[in-house]
Amino acid sequence: MAIPAPAKLPAINRLMALLVAAMLLALLVVSAWLKPATAGHGTHTQLGLLQCGWVAAIGKPCPTCGMTTSFAHAADGNIVAAAVVQPMGAVLALAAAAGFWGCVHAAVFGSRVGAAAGGLLSPRVLWWIAGATLAAWGYKVWTWPA
Repeated sequence: MAIPAPAKLPAINRLMALLVAAMLLALLVVSAWLKPATAGHGTHTQLGLLQCGWVAAIGKPCPTCGMTTSFAHAADGNIVAAAVVQPMGAVLALAAAAGFWGCVHAAVFGSRVGAAAGGLLSPRVLWWIAGATLAAWGYKVWTWPA
């Protein structure tokens, strides 16, 4: 008895996977183009964005402070520096890279890898992600220069 081949993604889903892959690639390419700020935050200003409002108003980091710098380090292949600057930024940069390759795989081969990955995003996992994000923010506040 022959084992049936798994169902492939419909063309529209493959096109969506290709679109997501292109967006993730753009994010990673821009991250690689940026020079990580030595302060551990503020790299986003190279994109013409203003200084973080939290830093300007209260002198403390916002929950996403250091994310762009972390992405820039990760895109340069320096995962340790990315994690030191903003741990959640390093995790998200690695997730973006993995997501890019997963989307390319789904677009080219019709794989249902995205559905499997999406199934991992249960409420429990999302709570863990929220907790990790808060912990990374706490780390950023703790390591913030006085």
